[in-house]
Amino acid sequence: MRIIKVKNYDEVSVKTANLILGQVNLKPDAVLGLATGGSPVGAYKKIVEAYNNGEVDFSGVTTINLDEYRGIKRNHEQSYWSFMQENLFKHVNVREDHIFIPNGENLNSEEVCREYDKIIENAGGIDMQLLGIGLDGHIGFNEPADHFEKNTHCVELTESTIEANKRFFESKDEVPRQAYTMGILPIVQAKKVIMIANGKNKADIIKKAFTGPVTPEVPASILQMHPDFTLIADEDALSEI
Repeated sequence: MRIIKVKNYDEVSVKTANLILGQVNLKPDAVLGLATGGSPVGAYKKIVEAYNNGEVDFSGVTTINLDEYRGIKRNHEQSYWSFMQENLFKHVNVREDHIFIPNGENLNSEEVCREYDKIIENAGGIDMQLLGIGLDGHIGFNEPADHFEKNTHCVELTESTIEANKRFFESKDEVPRQAYTMGILPIVQAKKVIMIANGKNKADIIKKAFTGPVTPEVPASILQMHPDFTLIADEDALSEI
């Protein structure tokens, strides 16, 4: 485990973007596992800047996103498909047929999960996985539980996750209660994993996840065992360590 400590969110974004750009330049057909939420937005902006400056080519890249709300239309402004389009995909030359996000419109959970696991398998696994961390330690939508869910699954979102996500919707009642999420297995099997964290509100969970026991009650703690895991965080997020 490697910890990169920086001063603020902008530096978190720069360091994260540089690692992703380095991966793509080193392996032009890289498989990138991508995340949504507030944490990676700055890194995506830096990547778009680099693309506009001719520093990177995404034409051979495959992207596999962590998750999507269940029961949400693809073109809904708060779907993760829309999020990725707005923040990254429509600004770079990644091929649309190389973009994979769980199909939130399909309510057949078994079918969606089976197909997504097959997509990951057919891609040959993930070269570099980007993660944020929830206040309860979730990664993707792998919520605290009594066991680690290995494969793609449909999850009931916890109250704390719904609270955290309500800022993206007009009201809490509009936040979906379920989501499809990549399981723990492809995350820990990724060749490299990067987690980004910023802000004082993440300090307690960062301490629990990376100085406490490995437990499914804190899903991110499994990354203590990953052979190539990098945590990029600002001073506030690391203040409890």
